[in-house]
Amino acid sequence: MAAAKPRFKRILLKLSGEAGVGGDSFGIDPKTLAGVSEEIAQVVKAGVQVCVVVGGGNIFRGAALAEAGMERASADYMGMLATVMNALALQASLEKAGVFTRVQSAIPMDAVCEPYIRRRALRHLEKGRVVIFAAGLGAPFFTTDTPAALRAAEMGCDALFKGTSVDGVYSADPKKDPDAKRYETLSYQEVLAKNLKVMDSSAVALMRDNHIPIVVFNIRERDNLLKVLNGEGVFTTIA
Repeated sequence: MAAAKPRFKRILLKLSGEAGVGGDSFGIDPKTLAGVSEEIAQVVKAGVQVCVVVGGGNIFRGAALAEAGMERASADYMGMLATVMNALALQASLEKAGVFTRVQSAIPMDAVCEPYIRRRALRHLEKGRVVIFAAGLGAPFFTTDTPAALRAAEMGCDALFKGTSVDGVYSADPKKDPDAKRYETLSYQEVLAKNLKVMDSSAVALMRDNHIPIVVFNIRERDNLLKVLNGEGVFTTIA
């Protein structure tokens, strides 16, 4: 796999809290985290510049608490703090795997990470460091999909890779519907028109407007990120 030339020079990897660092239960699963770190390390060693946006659903879900009666803005800010915890955990795991990283937060917290500064983030990428963006946009009423799309555009990424627990985009939830159809390719408009729950509609529209493809794949399959980067394996491309 390493002998093949990756299709993209710079990517943004979007991880949900559960698929990326949560395992199958609440909190952070060290084995799952180490596996994701190895996936990223392989790609960095292949010469690809990587930035990451990670969710916080394995620790806290602001939307769920808002539905239970909490003020939505406060619940969302709590969710942003959960993403910072996941980002710091991923940073520690990546550096254990030999990958230099920086965490940048949209909510300033200088004691634990850098503030988000676009030109500084670009410089880190050019030096071969993985940049992990935390705290979403620093504003409520957005999931981590929208900041992932925004950061991908700001960083000039060639593609947005969404790592999930399934191997692409399906017409229905394949874990619940055995007849669900997997798509090889989709247009942005098809995703929006069919209301496929890949990413928030605002994130898909932002990717469409900036002509950045979205690649959906299974992050839990060993060596899969590098395979998909090389055009191998099973995945869905939205372009």
